[in-house]
Amino acid sequence: MGQDQECNFLCSRSVSRKDLKRARELVRDGYVAEWIVDNLPGATSFVTVDKSRKYYAAGFKMGYKDFAPSSGKPRFYINNHLTIVIRYRKAPGKDGERGGKVVVAFEVYTKSIGKNKRLEGGCPADINDIEDPMELYIPPNSTDFSLQYPHSSYYPPESEQDIEDGATLEIPYSYSVYWREDTKIEWSHRWDLYFVNQEEGSRIHWLAIINSLIISGLLSAIVAMILTRTIRGDIKTYKDASAEEGKAKKKRLSRPGSGARTPKLGEKSGARLLDQIDTENDADVSSDDESLEDVTGWKLLHGDVFRPPPYGYVLAPLIGSGMQLVFMAMGLLFLSCLGILNPSFRGGFVSVGVGLFVFAGIFSGYFSGRVYKTFGGANWRKNTLITALLFPGLLFTLVFILNLFVWAQASSTALPFSTLIGIVMLWLCIQLPLVYIGSWYGYTQVGNWEHPTKTTTLPRQLPAQAWYIRSLQSILLAGLIPFAVIFIELLFVFQSLWQDKSGYYYVFGFLSVVSVILILTIAEVTIVTIYIKLCSEDYNWWWHSFAVGGGSSIWVWCYCVWYYFTKLHIQGFVSGLLFFSYSFMACVVYGLLTGTVGFLTAYAFVRRIYG
Repeated sequence: MGQDQECNFLCSRSVSRKDLKRARELVRDGYVAEWIVDNLPGATSFVTVDKSRKYYAAGFKMGYKDFAPSSGKPRFYINNHLTIVIRYRKAPGKDGERGGKVVVAFEVYTKSIGKNKRLEGGCPADINDIEDPMELYIPPNSTDFSLQYPHSSYYPPESEQDIEDGATLEIPYSYSVYWREDTKIEWSHRWDLYFVNQEEGSRIHWLAIINSLIISGLLSAIVAMILTRTIRGDIKTYKDASAEEGKAKKKRLSRPGSGARTPKLGEKSGARLLDQIDTENDADVSSDDESLEDVTGWKLLHGDVFRPPPYGYVLAPLIGSGMQLVFMAMGLLFLSCLGILNPSFRGGFVSVGVGLFVFAGIFSGYFSGRVYKTFGGANWRKNTLITALLFPGLLFTLVFILNLFVWAQASSTALPFSTLIGIVMLWLCIQLPLVYIGSWYGYTQVGNWEHPTKTTTLPRQLPAQAWYIRSLQSILLAGLIPFAVIFIELLFVFQSLWQDKSGYYYVFGFLSVVSVILILTIAEVTIVTIYIKLCSEDYNWWWHSFAVGGGSSIWVWCYCVWYYFTKLHIQGFVSGLLFFSYSFMACVVYGLLTGTVGFLTAYAFVRRIYG
C-alpha cells in the first residue's frame, strides 16, 4: 500500500503454436481481462474528443491487432506489461481523521514489449521507448519457408502453418504499480467515470417519462370516460331492469298455480328458495325480452361472465408465478433505489433477486391456491406442485442447458456444478415448502373469491366477433401500447448492457417511475380491452386478460431480434444462442409479470361492474 514499483518481473511462459492460435483468436475478438481492487474493476482510461473530461471502460484488452506495412497481412500482439495506477484519498469521517485512506480509482495501462533489450532481472530496459512489441507468432520450422517466402514481413495463413512441430514462444510478463492521491474524486462518486453517458442518459430518461405520461394520460382519460359515462349509465339500466324482473318473479310466485309450494320441514325458504328458483331459470332470465328488453351488450353476460375458464389448472399456477415475480421485481427496485444494490455490490443484483424469488414462493402459493379454488378446483396439492415446478423448472432447465454450451467454450462465466446443486436445493428445500404453505393457507383457510352473480348451467352462444376483438389481433394491438411506454427506456437498458463501455445499468430511480407508469398503462389497456370484449357478448375473458396484459412481451421479443441483427455484431453460434435464450427468458418473465397485473385488474373490473 502506497509503495510505487517502477517494474516487477512476474514470470515467463512457454506457449505452443496451438495456444498462440487461441490467443490470436481472443485478441481478434476483442476479449478483455477484468481485475478487481476494492470492488472497482480495473479500468482503461479514455478522454473525450474535446479533452474536457476523462471516462473509464471496465477491463483492459489482452492485446491488439496491426497490419504488416508491406503485405497488409494482420499481425497480433499481446499486452505483456501492465502499468497499474491506484488513486486514493483520505477516508471520510472519523476513519480519515485516524489516517485511513480509501481507493477511488483503479486504472490499468497496457503495453506490448518484446523479448529483446531486457535487463538481467527480466524487466524491459526501457518501458517508455518500445521498438519491438511482443508478437503472437512463431515462424514455421521449414527449410522451404525462407525460399518460398523470402520476405520476412509475409505471414502465411493459419492453414499453411505447421502447428504440431513442437516449437514454442517465450512470453515474459512484467508490471508497474503507482499510487497517486486524488482529492477530486469523492468516495461516493467513484463509479461516475464508468458511466460515460450520464448527462445524455438523463435527457433520454426524462424523454421516456414524458412519453410514458402522455400515453398513460390518454388511456386514463379513455378509462375515466368509460367508467363515468358509459358504464355508470349501463349499470343503472341493468339494476333497474333486474329490479323490475325481480318484482315480476315475485308476482308469478305469489299467483295460485304458479308452481310454488310450501317448503317442507328442514327445507330452505324465503330468499333461499328464490335464489334456488333463480338458478334454475337463469338461462331464461337472460333472454326474457319482456322484463329485460333494454338490457344489451355486457349486461346479457351476467350468467356467464364468471364461468370458470378452460385449462384453469394451468392459469392458476401462472398467476401464482406472476405474483412471485411481482414481489421479486418490487423488492429489487426498492433496494436499488435505496442504493443497497449498486455496481460496487458485485453480483448482488442477481443473488438478491434469486433470494427474493425463492422466499416469494409463499405469495405464489397463496394466489395460485385462491385462484384455483375460485375456478372450482378440487386437488389443491396437485396445483401446489404445478405452481412450484412449472415456471422455476422451465428457468432451471434453460439455464442448465445453456450452461453446458458455456462449459464447452471453457468460459469463466459458466456456473460451477456446485452452484447448480445449490440452486436446486434452494428450489426444492425452501421454495417448494413455502409454496405449499401459501397454497394451503390460500385454498383451505381463506378460500375462493365470492362472485356477485350466479353462473347458469348452459353457456350462451357467442355471436360473431369483429376482427379487432379476436384473440390474436386484440393481444397484439393492446400490447403495442405498453411497449410504446417502455420503448425509450428499453433502448437505454439494451445500450447499457450490450454497447456501453461500462456495461452497467445504474438509473433505477427512472426505471421505477417508468415501471409504475407501465403497470398503470397495462391496467388501463386491459380494462378497455375486456370492456370491448364483454360489449361484444364474449364472456371468455379470463385467459384473454392474462394474454392482453402480457401482450407487450411479444413486441419486446421482436425488438430483441431487431436489435441483434441491426445493432450488435455478435459472432458464433453459442454467442447468438446465449443472446436469444436469455432474451427469451427475460420476455417470459416480463410476460408473466405483466400478464398477472392484467388478469387481476380485469378481475377487479369485472367484479365491480357486475356487483
